[in-house]
Amino acid sequence: MTRLLDLLAVWLGKSTLLVLRLAGRRGNALPGLVVEKIFPGFLARAMGRLPHGVVVVSGTNGKTTTTKMVATVLGERLRVLTNDTGSNFVRGAITATVEHAGWGARLPYDVAVFELDEAWAVRFVERVTPKRALLLNVMRDQLDRFGEIDTTARLLGKVAAVTTEHVVLNRDDQRIAALAAATTAAVSYYGVAPELRELFPNDEELYGGPVAISDLPVAVELRALPSPARPAVGLRVDGTDRDVVIRAEGPHNAQNACGAAAVALTFGFDVDAVIAGLAKVSPAFGRGQTFTVDGRLVTLQLVKNPAGFRQSLRTLDTAAPAAIVVAINDDYADGRDVSWLWDVDFSALGEHRDARRATSGTRAADMAVRLRYDDVAVDEIEPDLEKAVRSAVAAVVPGDRVVVFSTYTAMWELHAVLQRIGVAA
Repeated sequence: MTRLLDLLAVWLGKSTLLVLRLAGRRGNALPGLVVEKIFPGFLARAMGRLPHGVVVVSGTNGKTTTTKMVATVLGERLRVLTNDTGSNFVRGAITATVEHAGWGARLPYDVAVFELDEAWAVRFVERVTPKRALLLNVMRDQLDRFGEIDTTARLLGKVAAVTTEHVVLNRDDQRIAALAAATTAAVSYYGVAPELRELFPNDEELYGGPVAISDLPVAVELRALPSPARPAVGLRVDGTDRDVVIRAEGPHNAQNACGAAAVALTFGFDVDAVIAGLAKVSPAFGRGQTFTVDGRLVTLQLVKNPAGFRQSLRTLDTAAPAAIVVAINDDYADGRDVSWLWDVDFSALGEHRDARRATSGTRAADMAVRLRYDDVAVDEIEPDLEKAVRSAVAAVVPGDRVVVFSTYTAMWELHAVLQRIGVAA
């Protein structure tokens, strides 16, 4: 009987997905929502058949890229199912499952790696018990959704509490490291070297608190960041120092790579397999993806909170942009309250004095005002996203780079635009 139910669930989900695609809609949530309502036990049964179960990846910043890193590294030896578009609700996991299952409801994978929004991760683990969890950080982000960060930490604690085999924690976020007490599973940590700690502030440190150096032992440690002269990231993996070039730009992604590597170690992967997997990681959807438009390079960087925006701005150290666009929307998915922009230090934009700077999106004018307070001049205010990007591309010469920082809904629209007018690099 359960096999018939799963067969019907897969057919319903796939049919819904097909209709949405024919209608020209991306539809990463609706198929899962339909299946969840009609066949509520489907996801648990499907995940229960995977030999290595489920890895849950959650936290405020870095979920999508880190999930892709974990999936890519594990893919060196395992067949991995993942929700790689960033649809991080329970319904997104269901959609990924029905999409990749065969029409006979067979799921030909060894393990699932799912990115989950902090609140939805709790709902997910009420349905599916994860064998492993990777918990990244807790930062101030869209307080109209979750409330204070201690509330978010408690949500992640519930994920840790039900994880059965292994929990991987960020040593350098005190709220995350403290979740070791919430679980009976094995615990390991990842982190950055003490000399790099001030470059990776946790929430208290971001707002002026002293930098705390943890003495917890780590399975993987970030030892050196890339530079124009040395493009490799230096990692210490299971006691072995190795260099690896990671195509996902920025110091925050070097830190994320440590978390992904630490998860792979819990599967018994050796250092060579971990490094080989990290070298194959490409930027996740809208997170550092680059497109070629009329001979110019256009890079998309998603931003959604002060900590993430500050880290993304540091990609400019190696990007050498000829033009910069800051695209801010205030739709529900972005967070209606954009006052968080006042907690971002935008002086890095002013350091690129020769770069053309523009603002776009529904809050283009507000963003221009915000930049003015950091003495960053704006050359153009263009609310229309496509026009803003086309204008930036036209203003630079072939071979130059345009970097676009965008909130969530702006990123989705710009990604569609760049797919239409450019070619993925």
